Amino acid sequence: MNRQTVLVACGAGIATSTVVLDHLEELIERENIKVELVQCKIAEVASLQSNADLIVASTILPTKYSIPALSATAYISGIGIEELDKEILSYLKK
Repeated sequence: MNRQTVLVACGAGIATSTVVLDHLEELIERENIKVELVQCKIAEVASLQSNADLIVASTILPTKYSIPALSATAYISGIGIEELDKEILSYLKK
């Protein structure tokens, strides 16, 4: 299986994406799957999507993308974390 790439984005690519990145690192380690996580600004996602498999963003998605894009607000609010984990894993375990 090829290593998948997940873009982890927020408005500035620093604050909330770091929270999401930390959670995803724990999740992929716990599930023992190989995933490359790329932290970025939401404005960079369009140019990076061709080399990625999934977008997980903690900000509003400004457009449609050619790959699946999920909102990571559950990781920020603490509500719905398990459901979001399952949804992300459904993409990564294909």
